[in-house]
Formats: sequence, structure tokens, C-alpha cells
Amino acid sequence: MTPPPAIPAAPHAAAPAAPPAAMSYRVHHHTVIQYAGLVRLAQFNLRLEPAPWAGQVVTDYRLAIDPAPSAIRQDRGPFLVEERRLVLREPIARLEITSSFCVTVAPPPVDYAAAASPPIAQIRRAALASPDLSRMAPASYLFSSPIAAHTPAIGAWASRFFGDDTPVIAARQALMAAIHSELTYDADPTRTDTPAAEAFAKRHGVCQDFAHVLIVAARAHGIPAAYVSGYLRTLPPPGKPRLVGADAMHAWAALWCGDVLGWVGFDPTNDIFATTDHIFVAMGRDYSDVAPLDGVFHGGGDQAMRVAVDVEPIAAAAITD
Repeated sequence: MTPPPAIPAAPHAAAPAAPPAAMSYRVHHHTVIQYAGLVRLAQFNLRLEPAPWAGQVVTDYRLAIDPAPSAIRQDRGPFLVEERRLVLREPIARLEITSSFCVTVAPPPVDYAAAASPPIAQIRRAALASPDLSRMAPASYLFSSPIAAHTPAIGAWASRFFGDDTPVIAARQALMAAIHSELTYDADPTRTDTPAAEAFAKRHGVCQDFAHVLIVAARAHGIPAAYVSGYLRTLPPPGKPRLVGADAMHAWAALWCGDVLGWVGFDPTNDIFATTDHIFVAMGRDYSDVAPLDGVFHGGGDQAMRVAVDVEPIAAAAITD
């Protein structure tokens, strides 16, 4: 076979590559809860406002609650979560919550797929030796948690990815790809509180199940791993209009890759790194730490909840020094 002709050299130096682009979004999250009977006393925890996260700037955050609660208390808690606690003392049959904000997400400082990263053994030692006990410290994400409990079957299955000399990014990419290929996305078999062990045994689940399995696998081999809740930019099929309210909250995992790279987002549902298509809201040990809404109430009987989420791109902006 004749080789293709050589490409002649350009007469002038090639133009420099365009700088990476940040993405800006407007996010609107609308929740309606309808009760079969009157709720006479309720306390809810909301985790909808994005917590501070490197490379992400949030503006114009707004929260509307109808009927208005008797009291609202804001609390950060032990993990990377912005939490509001609502107390409703007047009887209600319906609760409506609207959270909205604008956000700009910058690309990661390095190309994770091409970046050099420390070996697994080094990350293990660094995580255990770190004296940091802050909300982003690796120590908080090394051990079992309510939904992401230690599961020997997951640890054994993942052992092939965690050789001592394997670069940590490469190991996690391989693990992410395996979860993506071996688990089937299916909303029917699991619930929000489904343990990672159950989702792994069924090999079915949704984004939070994929994230929980990755987290349990990493922790089983001494690697700090956290659960991230947020939003994902979704695109309509070619030629189809974007549907209002068609988006939803998303989940992925953040794994600690040492002091230089820090926390890196891995989205096993889509087998991609979390970059400018991912909007960070909160980080905890598992879903139970960052659930967008939970709480207790007296009365009410059965309830039905409807959620509509819009993630609307605003514009791309060049990143400058």
C-alpha cells in the first residue's frame, strides 16, 4: 500500500491553541410535595445551594419556599455541604421549593487523562499520614459509611485495578470504565438508600449506585473516595428541541489523588471525568450526607413528589490569567 504524501511544513508558525473555555449555566430546581392529609409539624433539610468548590463560581442564588417556614437555619456541617433546616409549624398539605442560581465552571487545571499521577501505594501512605481534619481532608473519606459500607465482593472485584505501582489516575480510569461497562443503568431495581453491595450484586442501578460502587471499591484499597451530588449538562438528540424540566440531579465520585492533584471527579455512569459539563453542589461520604431533601413530619399520610430540573447553558467564556 502506497503511504500518503508527506504534509509540507507550514510557512508560518502555527497559531497558538485557543485557551480552554469555561461554561456558564442557569440552574432551576423545582420540587413539589403533595400530601394525602395535613402535615401538622415538619422539619426538612435542604442541600440545594452549591458549596464552595475550586474552579466554580456561583452567583444569584435564590431559594423560594411556599408556604414559608416558621424558621430557617443555615449550617455547613462536617462535610462539604450547604444545609438549610426548615421548621414548619402550621398545617400544610403541599410544599413547593424552588432553588435557582447561575454558575460558571472552569476546566480542570490539567488534562487528567494525560497528567502524570503518583502510584497507588504513595496515595495510600499520604492519606493515612495527613494530619488534616477539615471538610476536604482525605481522612474523612477513607472508611465505611451508611450506604457505602465495606463490601468484600466489591473489594475483591476491584483488586485488579489497584496495584501498588499503578498511577492513581490510570487505576481509577480503568475502574470507572469497568463499572460503566459491567453495570446497567436502570432506575427500577434500586432506591435512594440502596446499599452499594445490593446494586453491585444486581449489576443494575442509577448514577448514585454507580458512584457508590466506585467509592466502596476505592476505599477497600485505601484510597479516599467521596460522593458528589450536582447537575449534569444534558444535550437533546440531534434535531430535537431541549425539553424544559427534562434534566435531573446527577451523582459522581471524587477521589483524592494526592496533594498536587487533589480531588478529581470520576463519573462512572458516563465513563468520563467531571469537568465543565458537571456542576458541583455537595460532597459527602455517600448519598445520605448530601441528599437534596430529607426530614421528618407528623401526619400527612402518603406523599407524592415531583421534581423538575433545568440546566441551561448561558455562554462559553475564555479563561485568562
